[in-house]
Amino acid sequence: MIDRTPVIRVTSTLVALAALAAGLGAAWLAAGRTDEPYQTADAPLALIVGWTFVGSGLVAWMQRPRNRLGPIMVATGFAWFATFLTDAHTPWVFTFGTLVQSVYLLGFLYLILSFPTGRLGGRMDLALLLGAGVLVTVVELVSLLWSDSDAVLCSGCPANVLLVERNDALAEGILQLQRVTGVILALLTVVLLVRRWRSASAAARRAVAPVLWTGSATIVVLAVSIANDVVGEPLGQAAKWALYCVFASVPVAVLVVLLQRRLARGAVAGLVVELGDRQAGSDLRDALARTLGDPSLEVAFWFPARSRYVDRDGHPIELPEAENSRVATVVERDGQPIAALVHDAALADNAELVESVCAAAALTLENERLQAALRARLAELQASRARLVEATESERRRIERDLHDGTQQRLVSLAMSLGLAESRLADDPSAAVPIVREARETLALTLAELRELAQGIYPGLLTERGIGAALDDLCRRAALPAALSVSLPDRLPPQIEAAAYFVASEALANAAKHSHANEARIVASLENDRSLVLEIADDGIGGAASGGGTGLRGLADRVEALGGSLTVSSPPGRGTTIRAEIPCA
Repeated sequence: MIDRTPVIRVTSTLVALAALAAGLGAAWLAAGRTDEPYQTADAPLALIVGWTFVGSGLVAWMQRPRNRLGPIMVATGFAWFATFLTDAHTPWVFTFGTLVQSVYLLGFLYLILSFPTGRLGGRMDLALLLGAGVLVTVVELVSLLWSDSDAVLCSGCPANVLLVERNDALAEGILQLQRVTGVILALLTVVLLVRRWRSASAAARRAVAPVLWTGSATIVVLAVSIANDVVGEPLGQAAKWALYCVFASVPVAVLVVLLQRRLARGAVAGLVVELGDRQAGSDLRDALARTLGDPSLEVAFWFPARSRYVDRDGHPIELPEAENSRVATVVERDGQPIAALVHDAALADNAELVESVCAAAALTLENERLQAALRARLAELQASRARLVEATESERRRIERDLHDGTQQRLVSLAMSLGLAESRLADDPSAAVPIVREARETLALTLAELRELAQGIYPGLLTERGIGAALDDLCRRAALPAALSVSLPDRLPPQIEAAAYFVASEALANAAKHSHANEARIVASLENDRSLVLEIADDGIGGAASGGGTGLRGLADRVEALGGSLTVSSPPGRGTTIRAEIPCA
């Protein structure tokens, strides 16, 4: 990024010299008057208002080069000096000064509506600014086409060089319309600012309070001054003098806000000391909230095991979306996220303060993150344990139901058949033969059901020949074509093989039932001789999620109970890939 500071410094110097010259020129014009001023203040006030605006604008521009408010304030200062051209004795200079005499109010209005971001807040802001722009330029120009200097503008003023045809009644009507409309726009602006203040957060109010209050006071006095002109100036020049004095306080308020920001950044040193002396268990959030001036501050800690943020107690927390009243600033250490500060959007305009706080608290946030991750892991372990207990109980009830409804009924039938065969064996042995044959068939079906039930509990092939053979058998019995690639040693610990087998079994079942896949692929390998990596991929419709159903969630619990991890990648329309990593050491 190009460093624009030297360019800004040179430009600021040139602007300051130009403001010095413009101020002295305005003061010279004001001091040279021999009659009542038309629309301007006296020389001392002229210098105070104009130079304060230019000076404050240069300071704001130097601190925030990308913010428009600095240049706007500088332009407002020069526009203020331009109003003193109405005190000139040359007709064309006087006419030009009359034409631009109220343009400085546009810069003031933009400053009040867009502070502190430099961007207008919405359509209402833009409508007020455009309305004021038309009022102080187009309407002023139209008025000058019919206004005679002596009759309408001021007694003894130079000639109006834009006069097309003198029409005192029309010129006076346009002037009064301009004034009445100006009062309405001023009142609408005050209403807008009051509503904005009432809906603002504590941090936003703190950021704009001095400028908003002085700006609102200036607008109210401006409305009174214009109304005074409409009704024939019963207050005389006192209304205009009050306006100029209050107007001069606006750039001072901007400097106060800039000073507050500097002091706030200086408070970061106090935060470092506070964090160094911080007692175990004390609230880090409160310390950060005090330094940032945002009571609503939230601290989210990065939990890498789940690639998500959690709060201090380990509960998941979502960061705010873009275009929200809340903003998340991510805190990194060694290029890795450790936490995020969720704060009021008003602090985004004071990014230096937020960055300083993040840098000062990084080490403490890292320590807190480790504790939050531990709590999150404990919470997950408790939840996983509860799910495993529930799954075990559910499985026990399923086995009980299968035995009762299937095997038990067949055994009861077998006992009755054998009893009937026994009763007929003595009297009619030939009649007992079909009964014995039917009993033998029932016994064969019962044994098959028992084998299937045992296979679901724990496959015998897995016990006898290991995970490779069990996966091969699983692929052969799958409801869709499944390719298998196994690169493993002879045997792994039984609990590892069981977890891998049931992950593959559930994944293949889901691929056939939910994914509408045409084929699947299973790859099992040992990574770095330390972890079993099992990957099951299909070419189905995708859209699956690890937390979307009890099956995958139960598999994740089983894998995590062994210290492993299970991830699901399932973009819509691009199939599903389930990857389980289980440490074997």
